[in-house]
Amino acid sequence: MDAIETPAFVIDLEKLESNLATLAKVKQEAECHIVLALKAFSLWHTFPLIGEYLDGCCASGIYEAQLSHQKMGKHTLVYSPAYKENELLQLLEFATHIDFNSINQWNTFKHQALSHTRYLNGELKFGLRINPEHSTGKTSKYDPCSPSSRLGITFENIQGEDLTGISGLHFHTLCEQYTDDLQSTLDAIDDTFGNLLKSKQITWLNMGGGHWITKPDYNVDKLVSIIKQTRKRYDLIDIWLEPGEAVAIHTGTLESTVIDIVKNGDKSIAIVDVSATAHMPDTLEMPYRPDIIHHSGSCSTIGGLENQHKHNYLIGSTTCLAGDMLDTYSFPTPLALGDRLTFDDMAHYTMVKTTMFNGVEHPSIILKEKNAYKIVKEFDYTDFLSRLG
Repeated sequence: MDAIETPAFVIDLEKLESNLATLAKVKQEAECHIVLALKAFSLWHTFPLIGEYLDGCCASGIYEAQLSHQKMGKHTLVYSPAYKENELLQLLEFATHIDFNSINQWNTFKHQALSHTRYLNGELKFGLRINPEHSTGKTSKYDPCSPSSRLGITFENIQGEDLTGISGLHFHTLCEQYTDDLQSTLDAIDDTFGNLLKSKQITWLNMGGGHWITKPDYNVDKLVSIIKQTRKRYDLIDIWLEPGEAVAIHTGTLESTVIDIVKNGDKSIAIVDVSATAHMPDTLEMPYRPDIIHHSGSCSTIGGLENQHKHNYLIGSTTCLAGDMLDTYSFPTPLALGDRLTFDDMAHYTMVKTTMFNGVEHPSIILKEKNAYKIVKEFDYTDFLSRLG
């Protein structure tokens, strides 16, 4: 690890495989399908491993769908709040499931969809994303059931519509949540969309993502039971899950180096060669506080809350944005120039959101297998230059 030049994302393949094994257990016992949500983790160098366990990918647009088709080569499930015509025409050629967000979008593209050869020969299925209007999350920004949500069709807006050609329903309302929230959501769906689900027309249900399946305290057995009960209740052929975080959680780190320490009043500020804004935006958007491990010589310690340990440091980056800071962390021993700081759990919803804001050095991408490290991507000035022409 000491030989790795920072900044760098490091993905541990053994930890990734451990998560995948848990998901494969759910697949087998519940007899369902599970795909990787590319919006959370799209490092295609790991697709050969992921493809051994999962059934493909779900995509939020044309680029992610193309990545799934070209690099995973299994099922490609696509949902977008709205499709442009040229995007939909491309998706019709290779997607396995396309879900529509509104009746208007479905009616706009219905003729092209239902006349396509791949639909007629059974290679392609169409579904609708529904809004159960049942909020269970704690962060309103990530609640698709909030008032005036643009995501999903409400029960009111589906009444009296011709749904010929629609064979599935899709909901995605969870975010880092457990089985009790899934069960209450399914109960709400049964109250509104239950009759449609019980019709012979609907043969598959997509339960979306946000399931914290690989967290140590997640009740996997209850999830399996819920899936089995749901299939039996509606006589469904297929049930799909689209986890993202559950695939990549605790599989990756962001490695950084302390390059300066400054004082401002009574605050010590450690400047590191990674950026919350450019490299860890979810720490500001969600927000959440990542764990930090301090490496000094042969000693490694986990940073604590302010004043939990003797030495306190506000963590800041090298960008010129004043707010590009993390919390104050405390450490048992003082930080020194050249010390390594490891930001834990930096694979999901981090790598997919990075930018080259301010032209700061962009983290390389490294795969770790046992004690061997393989650099799969390094970035330089030409990457920064090419973004604008």
